[in-house]
Amino acid sequence: MRTFNVLVERDPETGLFIGSVPGWPGAHSQGATLDELEKNLREVISMLLEDGDPKLESEFVGLHTIQVA
Repeated sequence: MRTFNVLVERDPETGLFIGSVPGWPGAHSQGATLDELEKNLREVISMLLEDGDPKLESEFVGLHTIQVA
């Protein structure tokens, strides 16, 4: 079993959740709920893994919060 970090955002116009694997082109999907998004992402990632291990363009490090005056 493989584990991937997923960045999740919500589109303010449609309300859809959008998820992507940072650094992996094509590894993205959307869903009306977080459960639907996860299901869709699992399908996309499984399909992409059929072509072999991903060649990530970057490595996800994390999120950082900053304050600006």
